[in-house]
Amino acid sequence: MDEARKLKIAAAAEALTYVRQGMRLGIGTGSTAEEFVRLLAEKANEGFRIIGVPTSERTAKLCSELGVPLTTLEETPHLDLTVDGADEVNGDLSLIKGGGGALLREKIVAAASDSMIVIADESKVVETLGRFPLPIEVNRFGLGATMRAIELAVSQCGLAGGLILRLKDGAPFVTDGGHYIVDASFGRIPDPKILSTALFAIPGVVEHGLFIGLTQAAVIAGTDGIRTMNRP
Repeated sequence: MDEARKLKIAAAAEALTYVRQGMRLGIGTGSTAEEFVRLLAEKANEGFRIIGVPTSERTAKLCSELGVPLTTLEETPHLDLTVDGADEVNGDLSLIKGGGGALLREKIVAAASDSMIVIADESKVVETLGRFPLPIEVNRFGLGATMRAIELAVSQCGLAGGLILRLKDGAPFVTDGGHYIVDASFGRIPDPKILSTALFAIPGVVEHGLFIGLTQAAVIAGTDGIRTMNRP
């Protein structure tokens, strides 16, 4: 097993200690979240009672294969805890998420939860968000106009960087919600709140990967062990 996966498993195992009998869980998407699903499935198969809401079809498939009981937000609109990964996390626990393309469902599930715990390895911790390209989920209709509006909005926020339509197998990547994703490379995002407001003002923007004020703790696995970052 490579070192990166060992760190992901260590973070997932620590996050599992926050899960209590009978909890309604939001279950995230991505490679670190998948390690959490595997550990959660072991407990569920031993009789530990939980029920989960997956944040993507990919996570739902893995949960079903491993025996994690699932529900939906229609059936269970209020969750106790969401455990998910992140592409970046800064000191105040603002995040960039969406590298796996599930940002819309991830944010809906996180907002429906009493608390959210992020699990990540130490490479995901940054001083300032923006090293990882920011995913922006957009409606397919009017794509060119929406990308132009994004360019204008980010320039007014004092940011610069390229916008790239995400592709898969040579065609536009399509999210579980049927939308496209534009990846925006800024390098640094000094004020995520200002950028978030500017992006939400664009009609063609469905959601973006800035998660602000949703995370209560981040479990970080590093070569020196596990540490927990708490919201200031």
